[in-house]
Amino acid sequence: MASRIWKAITRKKKFEGDSHLDTNLRRCLGLMDITFLALGQMMGAGIYVLTGTVVRNQAGPSIVFSFILAGIAALLSAFSYAEFGARFPRAGSAYTYTYIGFGELWAFIPGGFFSTYPDVLSFILICLCACVIAIGSRVSANVNTSFVVLNILVIIIVIISGMCYADFNNWTGTTSDGRSNFFPYGVTGTLTGAATCFFSYIGFEVLATAGEEVKSPHRTIPVATFLSIGVIMTLYILVSSTLTLMVPYDQVHTTAPFAEAFDARGCTVVKYIISIGALVGLTNNLVTGVFALPRSVYAMADDGLLFGWLAHVNSYTKVPLNAIVIFTLINAVEFLSIGTLFAYSFVSASVLVLRYQSAPIDGDEKRMDGGGELSSWIPARNFWESLPSGTSISLAVGALIASFFWLSFTFRTGFYESWYGQMSIGLNGLCIVLIMAFILGHTQNSLKTNFKVPCVPFLPCLSLLVNVFMMSYLTTATWIRLFVWMGVGLLIYFAYGIRHSKEAKRLTTIADIRMSSTFPNKNNRIPKT
Repeated sequence: MASRIWKAITRKKKFEGDSHLDTNLRRCLGLMDITFLALGQMMGAGIYVLTGTVVRNQAGPSIVFSFILAGIAALLSAFSYAEFGARFPRAGSAYTYTYIGFGELWAFIPGGFFSTYPDVLSFILICLCACVIAIGSRVSANVNTSFVVLNILVIIIVIISGMCYADFNNWTGTTSDGRSNFFPYGVTGTLTGAATCFFSYIGFEVLATAGEEVKSPHRTIPVATFLSIGVIMTLYILVSSTLTLMVPYDQVHTTAPFAEAFDARGCTVVKYIISIGALVGLTNNLVTGVFALPRSVYAMADDGLLFGWLAHVNSYTKVPLNAIVIFTLINAVEFLSIGTLFAYSFVSASVLVLRYQSAPIDGDEKRMDGGGELSSWIPARNFWESLPSGTSISLAVGALIASFFWLSFTFRTGFYESWYGQMSIGLNGLCIVLIMAFILGHTQNSLKTNFKVPCVPFLPCLSLLVNVFMMSYLTTATWIRLFVWMGVGLLIYFAYGIRHSKEAKRLTTIADIRMSSTFPNKNNRIPKT
């Protein structure tokens, strides 16, 4: 019984040939459409609200570096999303990618995180957004593009108008108590600000969620991913520079920084323009949120892990109408921050797993390359290679994540200040080095795709480290919400999903079960020459 359950929860999704391109949805979105979708999700609170809080309480003018560091951290995760988006352009984003890399149960976890808006006004606004989304992907993309263009125009007006009042004395010199005007809270404040600013970049994963509705997805998704992050990082740097040059950091308003800054200068017209931009930006967040979540629900239902009627696609609009209606009614429009970080971590880890498994040569699945083979210097090499394909690298990635959590909580709790805490860090560092060496002892496969994450395994591992540290600094209440939703998700999975999985129906023979990893069994590999 235990063996059957283990095989069920670890079975992986497999696409035969070009089946990953088959879809019931309409492929109608181009490069600009999905780039603006990502921008629409990332604009809004990050510019109009978050900036003031970080400047006043955490970083001061050095928020410019906070946004740069946060953008780099987001880029690390974006590399992994771009590779998966190019290889498997399917709805579901992190859910689908984790299903491919780790298995069914693990995929279910990042597929169900959302939070609610309890107030009536927000609910009405969400319903209106859902009506637009339900009409069709083409219409919703056009509406979103209009919002994004309007928002960018507002931001340009703010930057140009604000720079007319720029005072570089706000960036230079020291305060009365001897602190740097640019780094009033020190480097620590800049890093804390970067951790906060990171969440303003959350949203690029909507590109992967729309994978089944994108034209030429193998090329378009990677390009749109980096284009959207590049544009939003530039805008964040420019607007934060404008604000801190206009107003001394200790006079910045925390909830309406730009409106108050221009009001103090007597620029009433610009103040009202900013108010319009804030409303448009926050509405944009709702539009893209309502667009994204039902696609993830559709992907899970289409795989049989959620109720089948949630996978119904309207024959006229070609959108998952039932999923849109139901998840609008329960007010689920926005992924939790910790859930998103979990999803980012799963995707980065999945890249590592897939890179170190055998792949078909020239698309011929009867001939496999040497991906996943271990170097001769690896201890107990015969044992590791006797395990099912991908097991050794999966265990290594799991151990690496555990080590990262160990390291991050050592700093989070202040344990590192004691001598035994420092010994713990040294031991932890040794474990990380050994695990990395074990990963490097595996051979990468030779599969060719339109885009691949560079510097594997180092870049995905760095992304994992950044995500784990950010999760460790979230509040206890956030962790409690995480475990509550995980409990709900696991209950649904074991009560319904595990018995209705389409992947389980596909694996009908013992031979199929043995082939249930992402690529066929390593026994079919072509030996190295």
